[in-house]
Formats: sequence, C-alpha cells, structure tokens
Amino acid sequence: MADTDLCATRRKNPWALTIFGLLAAGGLVAMPYLAGPPDGDRMPDIVRFIGHFHPVLLHLPIGVFTLIIVQELAAIFGKRREEVGSVFPLFFGAASAIVAVIAGFLLYQGGTEYAGNALVERHLWGGIASAVAAVVTLIFKAWTVSRAGNPAYYRLLLFGSVGVMTYASHDGATITHGEGYLTSFAPAPIRSLLGEKVKILKDGKPIAAPVKKSPAEMVVYADIVAPILERRCVQCHKESKSKGKLRMDNYEMLIKGGKEGHDVEPGKSADSNIIVRMALPKDDDEHMPPEGKPAIEDGEVAIIKWWIDSGADPKKTISEFEVPAPIKEAIAKLAPVDSSKTTAPPTPLTAAGPDEALKALVAGISKQFPNALGFESQQSAMLTFTAVSLRGNLDDAGFKKLVPVTSQFVTVDLSATKVTDLAVAQLAPAKNLRLIRLAETGITDASIDTLLKLPALESINLYGTKVTDAGVSKLSGMSHLKRLYLWKTAVTPEAVKALKEKLPDCEIITGSEA
Repeated sequence: MADTDLCATRRKNPWALTIFGLLAAGGLVAMPYLAGPPDGDRMPDIVRFIGHFHPVLLHLPIGVFTLIIVQELAAIFGKRREEVGSVFPLFFGAASAIVAVIAGFLLYQGGTEYAGNALVERHLWGGIASAVAAVVTLIFKAWTVSRAGNPAYYRLLLFGSVGVMTYASHDGATITHGEGYLTSFAPAPIRSLLGEKVKILKDGKPIAAPVKKSPAEMVVYADIVAPILERRCVQCHKESKSKGKLRMDNYEMLIKGGKEGHDVEPGKSADSNIIVRMALPKDDDEHMPPEGKPAIEDGEVAIIKWWIDSGADPKKTISEFEVPAPIKEAIAKLAPVDSSKTTAPPTPLTAAGPDEALKALVAGISKQFPNALGFESQQSAMLTFTAVSLRGNLDDAGFKKLVPVTSQFVTVDLSATKVTDLAVAQLAPAKNLRLIRLAETGITDASIDTLLKLPALESINLYGTKVTDAGVSKLSGMSHLKRLYLWKTAVTPEAVKALKEKLPDCEIITGSEA
C-alpha cells in the first residue's frame, strides 16, 4: 500500500520534466540572440553538414503531431473523451521538434544569403515558437496526467501548438518552393481566409492576361522605376519590414518618406535622400542598397534620377517625357525591344522573382546538381551554388554545365571539390558575385586574375590552396574586399602584412596571430 502511495506521489510531481522542458524552451529562444546574425564564412563545415539535415528532420515532428491530433480527435468524438492517454508520444514529438529547430538554426547560421531575409527570419522564429509550444504542451499534459485533470485544456493547447507549427511549415515551403506553394491550388475561400489574392474568373474561365504595352505606352513609374525599386530596395522597405520607417512598395509611401524626411524631392534628385544614399561609396555604412544586397546598376540610378528630375510623376508614360539618349539606352537594357517587330518588350524581373524561363533553366540544371543550385530568395533572380553535397564528385567538366546561369551567381562554394583554374575562369561573367569559397581545391595563382574581374566580390576563401605571394599580392587593388582566408597556403607573413597595409578594411584570416 505504501509503495502504491509513493508512486502516486511521484506521478503528481513531474518537476524534472517541467524544469528541463522550460530550460530547453529558454535555450531555443536565446539561440538567435547569443549567436548573432548568420556568417557562413566563420562556420565550420560541420555546422552546414548538420544544418542540411533540417529538411529531413522537420518531417518527424509534423508526422508525430499529426498522429497525436488524430488520436485526440478520436478520443473527443468517441467514448474516451475524458481519457488523457500516454505522455510518451508528445514527449517524442517535442524532442523531435527541438532537434529539427536546432538543425534549422545551424542551416541558417551556416549560410551567407539568409541575413536580412524577412521571410527566413520569420520562419526561424516560427520554428522556435512551434518547438517551445510543443514543450509547453508536453509539460501541461504531464501535469494533467499526474493530477488526473480535465484534458480539454491540454487539447486546446495542443491544437494551438499544431496551428503554430502549420504556419511555420507554410513559411518553410514558401522559402523552398516559392510563394503560394501550399495554397496555390486551395479553394478560393481558404485562400481568402489566409489573406491571399484569389483569381477572378469570368464565365468560369480565367480572365485573359492584360495586353502588353508598347515602349511609348509604358508608365515610367509603374513599368520602369517601381520594378527597379522592387528588385533593389523593397525587400527592406515594405509593410512587413520598413527600415528607417521608409516604405518603397508603393508611390504614396515613397513620396511620404521615412524618419529622415522626404526621400524623394520631385524635380530635385540631388536633394533626394535615395539618390544621395545610392551615390555613396559602397563601403559606406549609409550606402543603399546595403552590403550583402544585390548592387544597383549605374543605369538604374540614372533612370531614377531622370524620373525625379522630371517631376516624379506616377502616371505619365514615356511618350509624355523628354527622354535623353543615355536614359533610352538604360531603359532598353531593362526591357530590350526588337525594332523589327511590333510586339511588346518582355517584362523585366520584379520582386515577384525570376521569370518562368529562368526558373525552367535552373530546374533543368538542378537535376544534375541536387540541393546545390538555388535562388538567393523568392524575390531575386540571383543564384547561389554550394558543392557541399558534391565534394569530390565535382570537377571542371561538371562545373562547365553551369555556364548558362553563371552570370546570375551571388555566392559560390566549391570547397573540397576537384575544380581547378579552368572552372574559376568560367566565373568571369558573374559580376554580382559577392562570395566565393575555393578551400582545398586545385586552384593556383591563375585564378586570382579571374577574381580581379569581379567588382562585387567581398569574401574569398583560399584555405588549403596553392596560391602564393605573387598571386595574392594582386588582390591589393580590390578595395571592396571585406574578408580573405589564407590559412594553410604558401603565402608568407610578409606578404600578408603588405596586403593588410594596402587593404586596411579587409579581415585577413591566416590561422595564426599574424
């Protein structure tokens, strides 16, 4: 009898589970604050290795919680309404959710393309929230079981936890597969409930696509200026993320300005803050777009300046403006026109992401490089390539298959592959390339000549390569270089010291105090 009473007492006090559960939840919330923003260059390969298991691990808690929901619904609508059941399934689900979130966090920390991406950061916090909710639900159920309490409150918390997990999963699917992946074929009422636009139908059929405009009919703001702002600025200046309280996702908000006042002064581009910011040196903290974002091109700046100086009208077409020859050339580069045809020009890429032709091209090439090639974000047509899963299976011949999309690269990781200078030479068209990792490859000083041709390059990893003083000294002219890895190379301390004098703002990592 005494033993029975002792067991009952222990069941009534799941303090150990409560304490460890709360510590785990607190640790999850603290992770982003303790680790800081992602910096893939500083992360060892093991971080990225574990992080790449996130897409596999996340399915485990989803499956477990789906099973738990089914069991609870069966109990609610069956004859076991007051039955609470075992704690173990929920314990397993919460534990797997924690593991999946940690793997996702390592994936986030190991990348260079995630910093500042509002959707990725929202997904990160959504995943943490779902894991914390799972832990809290587990603790609540443990106490419900031990006290033989009413399971209705635990079930309410369980359904809420699954709701949070569903929302986080939706963001994850959007990051991986693009906007609206889970809801693109959902019934109209569900899409409306989720706040998504619903296709308007006429006589049961989709309304025909709007007629394309001729160049003269194009509205300068809507068809030319706004797409430039969407590509370069809107990611940080929109309703969900308005840095400096400035929104650039619609005309009214753009003219209204932000905390620094009117960012656009119609008729006065020299006094317009957005032009002043764009004209600053790229290494200036106030330069726009900021470091790590796709740089705005000179022709795009010229178009915006011309539009502002012409009055910044939101409705006038090209035919209503006096367009100088240089501006015509810049516009033609955005929307090239074949003068021998009367058809409208192709629409330039906007914040909606890459066009269908590029998507199809990338999808076809990706079949040969599983999990290696992808878009920088759903709003960008720029690409990232990482050979982490390929390693020794990738050589110069294999890398040559990427030539059709090389110009779109912003980050390339070829670490520990069999590529040589021939592969690096293929990157010459990648004028927007910001980061390249060539650690433990067969490249030599010859690759330095190619890297010198890449104006946006900010981070170079040459760890364990055959580069020498002669090659590395050429990098002294790359004033925009922010980080250079020379650990385990033939580069001497004297050459490193000389390079630091030429590039005082560049962090040079050699694996030693020097």
